[in-house]
Amino acid sequence: MNRIKEATILAVGLVVLGWFVKCGINDFANKDRQVTVKGLAEREVDADQVTWSISTTEMGDDLPALYQRISQQAGKIKAFLVKNGLNENEITINPPSVNDLEANQWSENRKAYRYMASTTVTVYTKEVKKVNDVIYKQGELLEQGVAIESGYPSYEFKSFQKLKPEMMQEAIKNAQKTAEQFAEASGADLCGIQTAGQGQFDIEDRDQNTPYIKKIRVVTTVTYSLKD
Repeated sequence: MNRIKEATILAVGLVVLGWFVKCGINDFANKDRQVTVKGLAEREVDADQVTWSISTTEMGDDLPALYQRISQQAGKIKAFLVKNGLNENEITINPPSVNDLEANQWSENRKAYRYMASTTVTVYTKEVKKVNDVIYKQGELLEQGVAIESGYPSYEFKSFQKLKPEMMQEAIKNAQKTAEQFAEASGADLCGIQTAGQGQFDIEDRDQNTPYIKKIRVVTTVTYSLKD
């Protein structure tokens, strides 16, 4: 009778031990189950800062007269910009640079004039739309006898930091949706986040024809744990 009890107790013990071993194996197997996904968020925004430079050049043999003429031309450019609504405080006239074309004693080419003076007027402003409008009115300077060389404006989006938290949140939500789809397909439950990257942000022109419209893109990598 005692042997039967002992055998019964032993059998029950083995069953319980087996259950614990199975749970331990399952826990161990599930411990390292995880899925790593990427989340994407994109926005199109208008540039909120622009830098635009306009250069002019004069040539002559009389340096004082040349300096006076180049200063007058720079003044006309500045007046043209102010007339079209740009703030005078956001306009900078660089000091003129003078090149002596006969300074190279080895040059065999005879120049029509000895000196060439150049200066650049630069606008740095948040008035992006005004600058875009003024670009199409540069012919007015030509009518005033101002020979100009206008570079392409450089557009920036300075308010980027304000968008970062919102876009990161959107990227993580999109990553979670992808992870949930994976978990559902594999018959598992999605658990908490194990690791998450800060996200890689890129800002570029939407296209070459509209550099004043920026495309912001963030990609974040998130690792979730899975449980059967």
